[in-house]
Amino acid sequence: MPRPPIQRPDLPGPFPEHIAIVMDGNGRWAQRRGQPRVFGHRAGVQTVRAITTACARMGVSSLTLYAFSVENWQRPNAEVRTLMRLLRVFLWRERATLMENGVRLKCIGRLDDLPDRALRTLRQTEELTANNDGLVLRLALSYGSRSEIADGMAAAARDVAAGKLDPDSIDEETLRGYLYDPETPDPDLIIRTGGDLRLSNFLLWQASYAELYVTDLCWPDFGEEALLESFRAFAQRQRRFGGLPPEGGEAEQPGKTPPPEQSVVQPKPSQT
Repeated sequence: MPRPPIQRPDLPGPFPEHIAIVMDGNGRWAQRRGQPRVFGHRAGVQTVRAITTACARMGVSSLTLYAFSVENWQRPNAEVRTLMRLLRVFLWRERATLMENGVRLKCIGRLDDLPDRALRTLRQTEELTANNDGLVLRLALSYGSRSEIADGMAAAARDVAAGKLDPDSIDEETLRGYLYDPETPDPDLIIRTGGDLRLSNFLLWQASYAELYVTDLCWPDFGEEALLESFRAFAQRQRRFGGLPPEGGEAEQPGKTPPPEQSVVQPKPSQT
């Protein structure tokens, strides 16, 4: 089945190729409606479907979703079981949509910590979509950036001890090769829903020069128009990567990083 045609939005500057999202606010969204937290998680799954499909059809190259952190194992057992079941059901039910849109699934994190049924469904879906050549959807599961770095350094230390790695040759690219997925590109844009101004142990190595965008919208309310608003904000940024702006020009240029005090954009609070 042919994929739907790519339709990139008309932006005033560059388009973000790799988007990473901290999907926050499911529980608060549910509680504001007098519902249990799991009600918000179920609604959040629908947003995952909508945003993944929108990104695929707009030609985004890579989308990384912070789905379940290593710290999330500390939540009540009933909530964790529900989240793992929702993961399994999502992977099963959305296979047709992933295939229709040419989406390739990859996962990063301490995946062996996942329940057997969830891990088996995940691996099957990765295998099914492995030859798709559109959007790469990465789910960060049982993920923590500090864990990723620590696990990578432990693997590098073992290779040094075994004589497979010369410690004097180690540089940033060497260390990148020991991350969970060395092919994960650095994100251009990190979006956080729910209003909190922090990264929460997400892609700390890869996020060095990512643009940050925070919205007060909770994840279930984050739709395609909110996604486009984040793209428009990104297109107005000045991205200097530690350098200087063009000589004689303090004016911002589309796609470049703004001064530090403007590095996080917060839209008006949601009225919902």
